[in-house]
Amino acid sequence: MAPAILVVDDEKRLGEVLAAALTERGFETTAVSSAAAALAHCEANAVDLVLTDLRMPDRSGRDLLLALKEGRPDLPVIIMTAYATVRGAVDLIKDGAFDYVAKPFELDDVVATIERALKIRAVVNENARLRMELEGRYCFENLIGESAPFRNVLQQVGEVAQSRASVLLHGESGTGKELIARAIHYNSPRREMPFIAVNCAAIPETLIESELFGHVKGAFTGATSNREGRFSAADGGTLFLDEIADMPLSVQAKVLRAVQEQSFEPVGSSKPLKVDVRIIAASHKDLQKAIADGAFRMDLYYRLAVFPITLPPLRERHDDIPLLAAHFLRRAAQEMGKKIDGISLPAQEALAHYGWPGNIRELQNCMERAAIVARAPVIEPKDLMLFGPEAPGASAQRALPSDLDGELERIEREFLLEALKESGGVQARAAERLGITERSLWHRVKKLAIKVSRVAEPHE
Repeated sequence: MAPAILVVDDEKRLGEVLAAALTERGFETTAVSSAAAALAHCEANAVDLVLTDLRMPDRSGRDLLLALKEGRPDLPVIIMTAYATVRGAVDLIKDGAFDYVAKPFELDDVVATIERALKIRAVVNENARLRMELEGRYCFENLIGESAPFRNVLQQVGEVAQSRASVLLHGESGTGKELIARAIHYNSPRREMPFIAVNCAAIPETLIESELFGHVKGAFTGATSNREGRFSAADGGTLFLDEIADMPLSVQAKVLRAVQEQSFEPVGSSKPLKVDVRIIAASHKDLQKAIADGAFRMDLYYRLAVFPITLPPLRERHDDIPLLAAHFLRRAAQEMGKKIDGISLPAQEALAHYGWPGNIRELQNCMERAAIVARAPVIEPKDLMLFGPEAPGASAQRALPSDLDGELERIEREFLLEALKESGGVQARAAERLGITERSLWHRVKKLAIKVSRVAEPHE
């Protein structure tokens, strides 16, 4: 649908001519000749942008701007004026105008300004939509779990979220530490500001200082321009330092200073930068042992552990396993376009009796894999393919792989290749055999870099 533009000009003929010209450029344009008519039109119709003259007899374009912004602060307003001055332009922008165009103007200039305003508005609205979606996703009601250990974690999250205190999350890999960190952020007064996550274990030791604090041009070989660090990017919001135990001691000292003083110096600079950042750190390692071994600073530990929270492993959240399994299965089936009604009682018993060494992440992978391989609308034990000593029939199965994600990809690849081979490389047939849509098949083939000459992207 074409963007709806409202042109407001007391010289009715000029307004109609401009509206007609904009309509020819692809906009859905309406012209009115007074501020009162403009307000009435905006109240009764969807309008994406207002283009108004500044000087009008009933109410000025500035008055119209202020009235529109009171009810629709996101509505772009462009002012047309033959009396443009630098001071006047600055005042209009301060009042909320997107921009102004000086009369007489070229139509191309007006169109370029309109398109720029609509593009920025679309980005702002999309960011607001994503923010609302994230806030909804991480509100307490949407965090899945009814077990006592998990409710205890949520109670602690609720207690600390409104404060500025640093939080230290501890728990085994796969227990959902980043999920809880995001829940703290999106239930805090900082929810409108950035949440920046850094995996300290994934960044080479030589780069982590620059990654956290940024650098200035010429700070080291290859630093061809200034670069903002994660502390700056998180200003006003939350910085999540995951796997903090893997941070080098030399960098720990600088993080300690940044946390204490809320300031830091980019690599290669002597000028300190002030920030307002809340720190949430996480580790699956025993930090007390790391301190005893000389691998982690005690003073940094106490700065981070103002409010410690321990996340329970999935094996201690027995009542939550069926809820989480159903949630992950439902989401996987929706993404694949596959109809799956639920999990059979024998499969539920298998899930309940398994030890889940990979915790929630392993359960999620398990249900995604089950959705891929299931031939019936109900998940059966054979679809689960659980590994490890706790799994049903463990004696007949292989040992738990050291690289779980790699093992899951290998299994998924085998099923896809088998289906494609049996279907002669014909995408539609392979998808039908797997019980998924052609597009889902195509995306998985692409993700796993499977080379099959006859598998092309499906047409919609």
